[in-house]
Amino acid sequence: MKTFVLSCWLVLTGYCVLAQGFLKRSGARIVNSEGENVLLRGFGLGGWMLQEGYMLKVYKEGQQYRIRERIQELVGPERTAEFYNLWLANHTTRADIDALKKWGFNSVRLPMHFNLYTLPADQEPVKGQDTWLEKGFAMTDELLAWCKANGLYLILDLHAAPGGQGNDLNISDRDPSRPSLWESAENQRKTVALWRKLAERYKDEPWIGAYDIINEPNWGFTDPKNDRNGTKEKNNAPLRKLMVDITNAIREVDNNHIVIIEGNGWGNNYSGVFPPWDSNMVLSYHKYWNYNNEASIRHMLEARDKYNIPIWLGETGENSNVWFTEAIRLLEKHNIGWAWWPLKKIGINNPLEIVAPEGYAKILKYWSDSSAPRPSADEAWVALKSLAEAAHFSKNKQHPDVVDAMIRQPADPSAKPSASVVLVDRVSFKMSAAMYDHGANGYAYYDKDTANYRVSDPKHTGGNRGGAQRNDGVDIVSDSARAWISHIEPGEWTQYTFKLRQNVPLDISITARGGEKPGKFTVLLDGKPMAENVTIPAGKDWQKVAIGRIKPGLGDHSIRIVAETGGFEWEWLHLE
Repeated sequence: MKTFVLSCWLVLTGYCVLAQGFLKRSGARIVNSEGENVLLRGFGLGGWMLQEGYMLKVYKEGQQYRIRERIQELVGPERTAEFYNLWLANHTTRADIDALKKWGFNSVRLPMHFNLYTLPADQEPVKGQDTWLEKGFAMTDELLAWCKANGLYLILDLHAAPGGQGNDLNISDRDPSRPSLWESAENQRKTVALWRKLAERYKDEPWIGAYDIINEPNWGFTDPKNDRNGTKEKNNAPLRKLMVDITNAIREVDNNHIVIIEGNGWGNNYSGVFPPWDSNMVLSYHKYWNYNNEASIRHMLEARDKYNIPIWLGETGENSNVWFTEAIRLLEKHNIGWAWWPLKKIGINNPLEIVAPEGYAKILKYWSDSSAPRPSADEAWVALKSLAEAAHFSKNKQHPDVVDAMIRQPADPSAKPSASVVLVDRVSFKMSAAMYDHGANGYAYYDKDTANYRVSDPKHTGGNRGGAQRNDGVDIVSDSARAWISHIEPGEWTQYTFKLRQNVPLDISITARGGEKPGKFTVLLDGKPMAENVTIPAGKDWQKVAIGRIKPGLGDHSIRIVAETGGFEWEWLHLE
């Protein structure tokens, strides 16, 4: 007889979700209580409890504590506190978790900052004791309730440990002038105590999927001068000892949940960490900017085979849609679950984009350039408050192309109409060049430089060079008034699907400019040439370029704009 754990949140949601017990390790698989394989597909909530500077376009001293200090220098302590309260309230809400479920994801990774749960060791009123802060636990409880209501597993990830766990300072909000996690026995004791407290609180919660106990350790234990991030470390004894101590503390109160461990060198160097020491354990690796081939995950597969233990890609992303699709196809071929990074930030390569408000650029300029004018306190506050409000789901710009590349395209690369395309049912219609079909490279569009593989080959970089609108390889530039395709190379193309509701002739044209030399392009209608080598005159002015008249009939049709030469740009497809 099947045993179900009933997780209800009836008062607020009006429905229940049936969870098939706690996730467990079964050999090299993660399974539910029925022994069914569970492939985790999720997102990390980076930037919520812990801001990393790059997510806010802060590239100099991007630790959260430094960002907070600079905000306070601009607007004072009271407004700074208000900003962070607004940020925590807006960044992740029930709407975000509902959207993840709707899009097809089944898990969430919560990057926790220890200082929302307990005081720093050097601020404790009584040395060696722990003051527990309700803020972090209450936020986690609320997030868990949202996940339970949607049937999503929540994975707790200690992203910023007491003192900070590495020399990549932004990741753990580390202050290098104070003892790190590895330089302080008290920081380590507090880390162990925090995990025991978390396990005690959530031991009976089946929608807690696992405990990811230390995110991306990156520390040179034996050669800190030449191996600051621990990528070459052979010993890793301090890392293993701390993770064993954390595991033992968890097991004192909780034998239900998976413990996830990460190696040194941003989670990938397991020298001296193996063998695993717990029967309900999963190995995590992180993967960025390398090729998506068997060689790139061979070390993961070998560890899984040697120790008969599951592996989980706990963090990856920050690339183009092409890279995302390639990676997911590779991982799922080998039954490796994953958590992408992050759900939202200022930028286009996530499902949700925080749109920077007017005035924020002036703050960034002041922080990065000592000669830049200082914003007034009121001016800065308007921009910062607007930024905190812009973090809310309702204000985010959604990128369905990213979700499509992750959920549909690994199995189905075909082109389908963009969600933003309006059906043609009137005499005159124009479509933005950026609204080409959703689908894989070679199906919905074709671009020659599609992803960033700089870790495998420093010269092999690519993606949307314009950095606007879409996260495919197509290079899109935008300003406050328009978006257009640029950096066009010969042979590249984009395809547009539309539905014709009237059996009427249509005149086709595009708005384009040729640059220093004339441009040439060919147009395919439903896969067949309808106009070849259409010329765009040289020059910097936008102009309407006629293509021809069609009468394709009722139903779905596609138009493909194929570049015969490079150097031109275009922004609108007209059907009139």
